[in-house]
Amino acid sequence: MASPYNINIPMYEGPLDLLLDLIKKQEMSIHDIQISKITSQYLDYLHKLEELNVDVSSEFIYMAASLIYIKSKMLLPPDPLASTEEQAADPREELVQRLIEHEKFKNAAQLLYQKQQIEEHVWSKPDKSLYNDEGTEGELVVSLVDLVKVFQQVLERRKEVARIELQHEQFTVAQMIAQLRGQILASDDSSANLVRFFEACPSRHAMIVAFLAVLEMVKLQAVAIVQEKQFGEILLRKGKSFDTVFDEKGEMRLIDEEYK
Repeated sequence: MASPYNINIPMYEGPLDLLLDLIKKQEMSIHDIQISKITSQYLDYLHKLEELNVDVSSEFIYMAASLIYIKSKMLLPPDPLASTEEQAADPREELVQRLIEHEKFKNAAQLLYQKQQIEEHVWSKPDKSLYNDEGTEGELVVSLVDLVKVFQQVLERRKEVARIELQHEQFTVAQMIAQLRGQILASDDSSANLVRFFEACPSRHAMIVAFLAVLEMVKLQAVAIVQEKQFGEILLRKGKSFDTVFDEKGEMRLIDEEYK
């Protein structure tokens, strides 16, 4: 006999997706999160999962601990022994930056998915202007859609071995671009392996920032995404604009200010 109660609860790929949805539903500014309210709603969601005997991953548990920690810091009076800069620091700042970068990734992935859907239903030659390059003769050009697929596969593998990290270093897109540039310059064939670049990231957060860095470099044609043979490893090859988009310090001239 069917149960008279039908409980529907939305499922999220990760804690940042859940937080973004809660913030959106409450019509809050991502830059001014009501941490007490969001923490309460976040914990309520986890409790509902437990009631339904749904396994809660370590990522969600870690985020719950982080929210409680931020909430407690905001309730405590300022430390009189702390410096003026430390007293003025917002405990939410790190979380806000992670949410902003995660939202950028989701938006970029959604746009690329829509592009894929359009190309699959329109009988026309896809626009490869973003990822085609004059120096890729003899190699297979890889689309941005394939880039997203590879990233999602690596991200899923990272999710399977997720562990609780009490501290994790923060990265910016500019830093990841500098890291990728260094790998390309240090290689014998002016390229970097895409999967290994993602897998070398110490956390899922770092991987998302690395993905945004690749998108930025592809957009400016600083790199081209290629395969030496069908089903071969995907490489980030030095593009035609590689030498012109970086200044004498090795920093990208045209990178969006919000990515620094």
